[in-house]
Amino acid sequence: MTPLAALLIQRIRASGPITLAEYMADCLLHPQHGYYATRDPFGASGDFTTAPEISQMFGELLGLCLAQSWLDQGAPARFTLAELGPGRGTLMADVLRATQRVPGFHAAAEVLLVEASATLRARQRSTLGEHPVRWTDQLPSGDTPLYFIANEFFDALPIRQFTRTPEGWSETLIGLANHQLCMGKSAPAPIALLDHRLADTAPGDVIEICPAAPAIAQTIAAQIESHGGAALILDYGDWISRGDTFQALQAHRFTDPLADPGNADLTAHVDFAALASAAKSYAYTTQAQFLTALGIEHRAAQLAAKLQGEALAQHNAATRRLTAPEEMGKLFKALALFPSYAAKPPGFS
Repeated sequence: MTPLAALLIQRIRASGPITLAEYMADCLLHPQHGYYATRDPFGASGDFTTAPEISQMFGELLGLCLAQSWLDQGAPARFTLAELGPGRGTLMADVLRATQRVPGFHAAAEVLLVEASATLRARQRSTLGEHPVRWTDQLPSGDTPLYFIANEFFDALPIRQFTRTPEGWSETLIGLANHQLCMGKSAPAPIALLDHRLADTAPGDVIEICPAAPAIAQTIAAQIESHGGAALILDYGDWISRGDTFQALQAHRFTDPLADPGNADLTAHVDFAALASAAKSYAYTTQAQFLTALGIEHRAAQLAAKLQGEALAQHNAATRRLTAPEEMGKLFKALALFPSYAAKPPGFS
């Protein structure tokens, strides 16, 4: 039993079952025993691999997308270049490398990394070298244009999960059975918050809501609408939540979400409609369509020309993993938030 499991069991005994959102928050963010507070979870030695760790092309293309959007909006002399949940710093490093030849872009940019983990901040500093960077644990704010990236951030935000019944909605809860954590259901009841889902669901259907996600998107979208900029949000999910997508990943394998609290990554699919509703203007597509429109095939061919043997095979496999429908290409989506008075960022038809 992990130390966090013991704390959760003690809490549930004292106060009763908790929601999935409460469980996820403790498992991921507990200051002493939370998953992200205690480790670097990325890469082959961690529990999962994100797109920037798969290939440099991902960050390069996102960087050039933002740089072109910056140019299209008049190349403002000062702006914030921010990333939410920057991992090891790999994505931002690739963004900065790809944009260093865009005249004026680096001189105008203040790089801001939104990161609470001291462990990951240290890794990001190492990755980014001497490039000026400011860290914060708050969302970007201010009166400058905001060019913003969030890759595989929203999937790790705590969710609440509900099953529709003839009497209303029954919420998934974490309780105890035989002194162990287990899943159960609340008594069904009407829930006004979910009235808008009655039209597209039937008894037995499962939906998930992420209480924090729309508020975060609203904060980002409001600054972009007021001061200019663009946000690129890439994650796995769908336009609207449907089905049980709560899952745990450990050592690159799916595992029981209740088996090892604090030692496994917990995620759920992103409801992109909920994020898009926060903005006046948005664009949405699959990751494959987005990267293809930005020219990943051309960039892949450039890099392949310099490779051979195993290095070439790994490069081709990485390209396929990012774009193939049966890999990340279809499951992962791309959402852009941009000002109502500006053009869509490149890559969105």
